Amino acid sequence: MFAQDYALGPDSQRRPGVPEGKVTQHTFASSKVFPGTTRDYWIYVPAQYSPGKPAAVMVFQDGAGAVNVTEKGQQRVPIVLDNLIHRGEMPVTIGIFINPGVLPGNAGAPIRYNRSFEYDSLGDRYARFLIDEILPEAAKQYNLSKDPNDYAIGGVSSGAICAFTVAWNRPDVFRRVLSFIGSYTNLKGGNVYPDLIRKTEPKPIRIFLQDGDKDLNIYSGSWWMANQSMAWALEYAGYDFKFVKGTEAHNMRHGGAILPEALKWLWRDYPKPVERSWKGGERHYATEITEPGKGWELVSSGYRFTEGPAVNKAGEVFFTDIPNNRIHKIGLDGQVTVWRENTSGANGLMFGPDGRLYACQNNSRRIVAWTMDGAETVLAEDVGSNDIAVTAKGEIYFTEPQARRVWFINARQEKRVVHEGLEFPNGVRLSADHSLLLVVDSRNKWVWSFQIQPDGSLANAQPFYRLETTDENSQSGGDGMTVDSEGYLYVTTRVGVQVCDQPGRVVAILNKPWNGALSNAVFGGPNLDTLYVTAGDKVYKRAMRRKGIYPWEPAKLPAPRL
Repeated sequence: MFAQDYALGPDSQRRPGVPEGKVTQHTFASSKVFPGTTRDYWIYVPAQYSPGKPAAVMVFQDGAGAVNVTEKGQQRVPIVLDNLIHRGEMPVTIGIFINPGVLPGNAGAPIRYNRSFEYDSLGDRYARFLIDEILPEAAKQYNLSKDPNDYAIGGVSSGAICAFTVAWNRPDVFRRVLSFIGSYTNLKGGNVYPDLIRKTEPKPIRIFLQDGDKDLNIYSGSWWMANQSMAWALEYAGYDFKFVKGTEAHNMRHGGAILPEALKWLWRDYPKPVERSWKGGERHYATEITEPGKGWELVSSGYRFTEGPAVNKAGEVFFTDIPNNRIHKIGLDGQVTVWRENTSGANGLMFGPDGRLYACQNNSRRIVAWTMDGAETVLAEDVGSNDIAVTAKGEIYFTEPQARRVWFINARQEKRVVHEGLEFPNGVRLSADHSLLLVVDSRNKWVWSFQIQPDGSLANAQPFYRLETTDENSQSGGDGMTVDSEGYLYVTTRVGVQVCDQPGRVVAILNKPWNGALSNAVFGGPNLDTLYVTAGDKVYKRAMRRKGIYPWEPAKLPAPRL
């Protein structure tokens, strides 16, 4: 590209007849998310703000630079907001300009600068800082909207990837992202975003990207290439985004010049909500697997902790409420009823080929099976257990996480340990064709694959399925699993339901239906085309394009997509 001269336009200048908003400076030094830090922040309130009407909100990182309206200011955000709000090209918006935190040193020691830790990290810390600490402070004085469509966040360089990270983790609060010369490189792992965008079910986020072809090229990567990778990934996944390319280096000459147009694009069609887009079409695995336009639906709530969903021949789903010692049934009409009381802490459930419901009975340290009329048979005693799988021959595998063991019960009800040593063996399932046993280790990123031998023993162990993990924790939190008729494995994890193909690769991540943990999953319904997940005190479902299998019936699988 040829170098271009980027000058600030009229919307970055004071204009006659445009009322000026008010900017006030504040200090925040009581963070629990970033303990011990102190920082300045500024609140911009437009002249059109009325306490009787909730205002939209836009957050800017590196607040001192963004709020600067002097001749040296490259952004002059308050002036731009004045002009656009005056003309109705964006809603009445309260701006919050926040500096990164610093940790004062003790006894003359140097301060610790928190900027990279807060901005370049990929987890939800900074989102929690904004949502739980800064926004409530602003809400003490101003009437802030509670609609995520009314929230935008922007930044420059590391502040830009921070803005994207906030919306990526919490689209239930922030849905518009403004990114100038974003640091999507490996400063603290941000280079993974293009891959995650391609795998993860699209989120309801609108993104404006800008970068220049002379941007940084240093030890952590190339900013110019990283922003292009972001743009290609967003296009592939079908996001509503815009990428404006320039000729500048790592500065805001270009970004400042196009800021008014960027904000107008970001808020275009307001108040029409920002919604999840499926423009990526069939290329995105999440589109191939799920029914577009149909998200998670709440089945029921109000439990203490749901687990162990299992499907019977009719497609009805049974699940446990462990602390309440109950098993519930979801009928084909969607009604939820209590199927059994006093379950002795039943956790994992699975139907077998004989139509009985098999269970890990934690409190009594037993494995049991119930007929549908409630008759109970004890299959093994004096064993800890968590999750269970039942073969076509009625043989049983179950995990005992605390003892780090996998157990087997043969047809003669003889039990033995068939594997030891995983850090925390949790969910256990048979592969769709019953040739392999799959065990998720919650304390790392692996689902192990074992080849089942004729006598039930396990051989040829491999950490086969590699799961994605969060930034804050190297443990996937993998818990329950289910499989579909194509041989794909669905694993409930901290980041969502991770879908793996037969060769062991995560090809899609379904967003969680809530911000809490997911414990388990199963295909149910009369056609086995509804995915159910247990999640804390709730159970959710969603329509799928894929179909499950009856876990006790081996399925013939198509050839793997190598």
